[in-house]
Amino acid sequence: MKNFFFSALALSAATLTFAPVANAAEANPSIQQTRLTFLDSQSKAVENIQQARLEFLENQTKAVDNIQVTRLEFLENRTKAVEDIQATRLDFLNNQTKAVDNIQQVRLEQLNSQSKAIENIQESRLEFLENQTKAIENLHETRLEERARRNKTSLR
Repeated sequence: MKNFFFSALALSAATLTFAPVANAAEANPSIQQTRLTFLDSQSKAVENIQQARLEFLENQTKAVDNIQVTRLEFLENRTKAVEDIQATRLDFLNNQTKAVDNIQQVRLEQLNSQSKAIENIQESRLEFLENQTKAIENLHETRLEERARRNKTSLR
């Protein structure tokens, strides 16, 4: 009985000694399961963070692309505006040149008309003077003839 008692005691001690290990072994899968669940949730969190970062970077890239497109459109519009201004200035200068040419042409035509008028006036004056000279010559001739006739009459 002593042996039996010691055997029972040894078995109880062994059971008590190995029971926590057995319980730990049984609890181990649930701890491992908890650890796996935790690691899965951490992996998902890291993936979510990485996905959020990638989305943020993509949005930033899109924003930068949009800004660059906007800047290019602005520069193109500015270039077009400058070209339009230059075209308008050139048109204005062409119109001014045409106006100056037209003014010069009108002035030249006016000067030509004045020159022709002066020539016509001078021609008219010369004709008038020639006519006066002819009239005076005719008058002198008529007077001389009259005197000559008077002289002839008085001599007779």
